[in-house]
Amino acid sequence: MKVRTPLIAALIIAAAPAFAAPEVFVTDANHTYARFSYSHFGYSTQLSRFDKTSGKIVFDAAAKTGSADIVIDTKSVDTGSAIFNEHIQAEDFLDTAKFPTATFKSTAVRFEGDKPVAIDGNLTLKGVTKPVTLAISSFQHMPHPIVKKDAIGANASVTVKRSDFNAGKYAPYVGDDVTITIAVEAIKE
Repeated sequence: MKVRTPLIAALIIAAAPAFAAPEVFVTDANHTYARFSYSHFGYSTQLSRFDKTSGKIVFDAAAKTGSADIVIDTKSVDTGSAIFNEHIQAEDFLDTAKFPTATFKSTAVRFEGDKPVAIDGNLTLKGVTKPVTLAISSFQHMPHPIVKKDAIGANASVTVKRSDFNAGKYAPYVGDDVTITIAVEAIKE
């Protein structure tokens, strides 16, 4: 019996498991925010955010790999007070005149099962770059019910010392430890 080559090729393709390719997602500006919190003289924990965060995320579920490239507009800081917004943008803290953005560029993503649980990378703030690990507390990858495209979402956090980024004025009275959290939602390109 003579078997034709196109038939063999079709059988091989049909029998091969489907492999996912890396997918690129763009952050949704209306649902992606970086926040930061710190102790204020021990009286309270202050919580502020940046109103403008953008970036791209690459996710490959089958290969269990990914990457994140996030840009935070530090001039968009929102403390809830115009006076404190200016104060935090000043040279002693974020120095947004010289450093209008902060960035996070991943170097590795760690998975447990099918979900990412941590992202290693480099945080650049006020011209200083330090390695950090973002712990992922939640992750979702599914079709978005409204935009009808694949989407991903996550919540991640890390605690850094602001003095490591030349922003340590008033430490330790105003807490040197700053917890940065990011709520991110991104839509497939």
